[in-house]
Amino acid sequence: MLGAALRRSAVAGLAQLRAFSLSAPLETVIVERWWKVPLSKIGREPRIKHRRFKVYRLVEDTKHSPKPPLELILTDSVEGLGVRGDLVTVPKSFGRNKLLANNLAVYPSPENKKKFEEEMELLREGKLSKSQTLSGIKTIRFLQNCHLEVVMRDDIKWQLTPEIVARHFLKHLKVMVPPYALKLPDEPITQCGEYWCEVTVNGLDTIRVPMSVVTSTESTPKHGKL
Repeated sequence: MLGAALRRSAVAGLAQLRAFSLSAPLETVIVERWWKVPLSKIGREPRIKHRRFKVYRLVEDTKHSPKPPLELILTDSVEGLGVRGDLVTVPKSFGRNKLLANNLAVYPSPENKKKFEEEMELLREGKLSKSQTLSGIKTIRFLQNCHLEVVMRDDIKWQLTPEIVARHFLKHLKVMVPPYALKLPDEPITQCGEYWCEVTVNGLDTIRVPMSVVTSTESTPKHGKL
């Protein structure tokens, strides 16, 4: 008895699942009668039993009509779209499946618009910390996969300075790093070896970049990304 009941419940569950998986999406089809129904006399029903009044023509099928784009407000920086607070227009599928699903955007309701307008006002007044720009995000991703090689002369005594490291960033990695955004180890670097340097991007995020200090005879012909 118990086994039969379990089998019946399993079959019913599978039937419901199959019905759900085969259910068609809800779409709207707008049609109108090809022949207009004539007005009836007062107190009588319209004469719509004739078969010609059952002929319809298609006016609109929303399933195949172009979908309008979706407007959203970004809550975080998104590469290729904008930064936090920007109002963007994206396809509905991308907005719902990528931005809204990952909490990267919200609908531009009056409450959300007011919230981000107040946030922008606080940013202009300097009462709120800034967020990283799109170019800053790209720079961070690039530096996280980089290795810097600093070539020094071997016929003189030297000490590595932020100015020297900044020149090598521009020469080998094509990244302009101001000396004040660089931090070297506390101990002076006067010999070749493996070290690190910290780069602060836009005064917000700091990335530690591995750095090899070599002489001109030990330098490799390739520099840059690993």
